[in-house]
Amino acid sequence: MWAQLIKTRLKEGKEGELERLCQQLQATEQPGSGLLRSTLMRDQKDPSLVYFMVVFESEEKARAREQDSRRQEGLQDVRATMADIFEGAPEFVDLTVVVEMTP
Repeated sequence: MWAQLIKTRLKEGKEGELERLCQQLQATEQPGSGLLRSTLMRDQKDPSLVYFMVVFESEEKARAREQDSRRQEGLQDVRATMADIFEGAPEFVDLTVVVEMTP
């Protein structure tokens, strides 16, 4: 498995737009993309900090998903929303999942 942690900062007063962004992202998802799960989180000490954790079957599937032409049209709306609600460019951290535990 492969994961990516994405860190960004909300513009003041844009907290209510996160749900709309998540709905837009979900609408662009295609069957067989390799996406296993996506989690949106906010920092408890600084709620303007937003983190997305996305987990994929493999890095290869994630990279292919980035290039999927079926997603590109929907991503135009996603990018517009992100520009409206986030300050600056997001930070990306690529991760290899070593162990996953669930109770």
